Amino acid sequence: MVRKQYAVIGMGRFGSSIAQSLYGMGFEVLAIDSDEHRIQEISDKVTHAVTADSTDEDALRALGLRNFDVVVVAIGQDIQASILTTLILKELGVPMLIVKAQSDLHGKVLNRIGADKVVFPERDMGLRVAHHLISPNILDYIELSPEYSIVEIRATGAMLGSNLREMDIRAKYMCNVMAIKSNNVMNIAPHAEDRIKDGDVLVVVGRNEDLRKFEMAHTE
Repeated sequence: MVRKQYAVIGMGRFGSSIAQSLYGMGFEVLAIDSDEHRIQEISDKVTHAVTADSTDEDALRALGLRNFDVVVVAIGQDIQASILTTLILKELGVPMLIVKAQSDLHGKVLNRIGADKVVFPERDMGLRVAHHLISPNILDYIELSPEYSIVEIRATGAMLGSNLREMDIRAKYMCNVMAIKSNNVMNIAPHAEDRIKDGDVLVVVGRNEDLRKFEMAHTE
């Protein structure tokens, strides 16, 4: 089986974390940054590490990035470099291009020039922290779109001992329980009669306003 090849451009905290995580999962990873010091720091934690200017089309072409399965542009504060790098990579024919955005306007520009997926790591982390502050029972929060999200919530209070039919989350909050995590085992097709035990985690999907009502109702 051929291993997927990933290239990550920009070895800031976000980019280096992605590169090291992918390499740790067994994938081939090329790390790219214009800062030689950053490349030296990451060199023994990825497959290959190269110092290069990502706004230099000839340099990116020489690296053969069009042959990589996925390229992640994780450039930090330099929005102009982020946009120019994205344009060059699209022209080179990169099959899957994921780009970090600093703002909604930056994200809109990236989408228009051809980024396959735009991510907002700072905003997403802010959302997760905010939801955890609202309730310590909120373990994770993932925004699917401006309208819909997924939340992981620790079972507490009236949930304990109840089954999904009795809780009737769909009717009360217009949300759906996708899965129940129990003792590190994920049940991705819970039945209406499944009872909630202490330590269980519910994975719930719904509209953001409905999820907020659900969260507030189960805040201790």
